[in-house]
Amino acid sequence: MKSPVYLNAMRAFEASARHQSFSAAALELNVTPAAIGQLVRSLEDWLGTPLFHRSSSGRAGLVPTEVAQRALPDIRAGFDRLNLGLSRLKEGSANGVLTVTVSPAFAAKWLLPRIDRFQAAWPETDVRLDTSLKLLDFVAQGIDIGVRYGTGSWPGLTAHKLMDEELYPVCSPVLLQNSRRLRKPADLAGQTLIHDQSVESHAGFATWDAWLDAAGVKDVATKRGLRINNSAAVLQAAIDGHGVALARSVMASDDLAAGRLVRLFPEVALTSALAYYVVYRPECGALPKLIAFRDWLVGEASAA
Repeated sequence: MKSPVYLNAMRAFEASARHQSFSAAALELNVTPAAIGQLVRSLEDWLGTPLFHRSSSGRAGLVPTEVAQRALPDIRAGFDRLNLGLSRLKEGSANGVLTVTVSPAFAAKWLLPRIDRFQAAWPETDVRLDTSLKLLDFVAQGIDIGVRYGTGSWPGLTAHKLMDEELYPVCSPVLLQNSRRLRKPADLAGQTLIHDQSVESHAGFATWDAWLDAAGVKDVATKRGLRINNSAAVLQAAIDGHGVALARSVMASDDLAAGRLVRLFPEVALTSALAYYVVYRPECGALPKLIAFRDWLVGEASAA
């Protein structure tokens, strides 16, 4: 395969056509307008045909010729493919940046308290954390790997289960100490319930109604209470004594271990139908930095 000739000249031509100006193209490519003009003229000389109708008046000083207009879509597509190829080359190294997407709550309550251990083991890899509840496009957003909460099926992504999850009530030790009636699940009727609405729209997400059904309790009103759309904030509200939260075990584990929260009624077990999964594009599964981070996540989850 022959290498494309005049690559810099084609970049200058494409930018000039897009901006209809040598000066604007020069600003984008960080060179002088004279250098842009010289590159375009060299390409025209090599092709033996002009690429622009040049005008010293009017709103647009440069107007691509008909043949240039026909060629521009292919040239732009070619540059897009070149950029993608360069990204593939960068991905193949254990060095550089690893872009990870997780939810804000998972980052705050699980990943960030542990991330130092990955950085100590892989100091040549810089982690860029993208915290979002949205299902990001891994290609468009430059995402290498992520952790998602759901049933394990996302189009275009390989998913490995990382952790299952239980749901159970928690409260602050102070609230438990001050409450005279928190000895059995039915006693929740006298408490402010804190509801996690962050993933309430997910089919299969267990709510207070599901936990109370598992506990065999019928007379606790669940329509009222404090509703929060962030799992970390749900736990913080419980830590601050604002009520009893239905906690997700992965999120609450460190707070329970530190004594900031107390689990209530451990005799009632409710496993979520949803779980945490490590996800990435199939074609990236052999990249060293991705493998390193995936294996580290699995090891941390096993230890937890």
